[in-house]
Amino acid sequence: MPDTNSSPEDEPTERAVRSKFITFLPLIFMGLLAALFIWGLKFNPNGPKHIPSALIGKKIEFTLEKMEGLNGPDSKPMPSFSSSTLANGKVSIVNVWASWCVSCRAEHRFLDRLAKRSGIDIYGLNYKDTASAGRKFLTRFGNPYKAVGMDRRGRVGIDFGVYGVPETFVVDGKGIIRYKIPGPVDAQIIESQLLPAIKKAQALSSK
Repeated sequence: MPDTNSSPEDEPTERAVRSKFITFLPLIFMGLLAALFIWGLKFNPNGPKHIPSALIGKKIEFTLEKMEGLNGPDSKPMPSFSSSTLANGKVSIVNVWASWCVSCRAEHRFLDRLAKRSGIDIYGLNYKDTASAGRKFLTRFGNPYKAVGMDRRGRVGIDFGVYGVPETFVVDGKGIIRYKIPGPVDAQIIESQLLPAIKKAQALSSK
């Protein structure tokens, strides 16, 4: 017997509803992923800026080319650096930056102050940039670095596990990465995260 509760006109409507649902299914899925990501950041006990790094406690091998035409405060060509440079028995900082990075400009004055007050060597890893643009940036905003190395293609950045610029790493005297700060540093982050991480790295270097 025919179904007296439905009519032929209902079938296209049901098909249209199913079709719309299938169309919006990818958007619903992406929305759920975004919600999970935001929830993870919100309830991260270390705060939304703390992104765990698989390289903490490890040493990476790398070499960087120097930035041609860049001179240090003594007017001599500024050298590059490598993994062996960092394994010199002294805790150091590696700051990943680029001239095209707006956040790098915001944090640069804090790095300059840190270099003057702490006595900690800061090394600049110039990421996916050109030598001319990098020199102009340092001429304009100052040069807090002991050495500057260029990572034109971003390969060393991959080894460091860089998600974006700027990022700052604390490296102990054995060349082992001990701490990572994603995003720009400021006075509060330097006091609450960076300086304590430096002290812990110094303690580990002495063992």
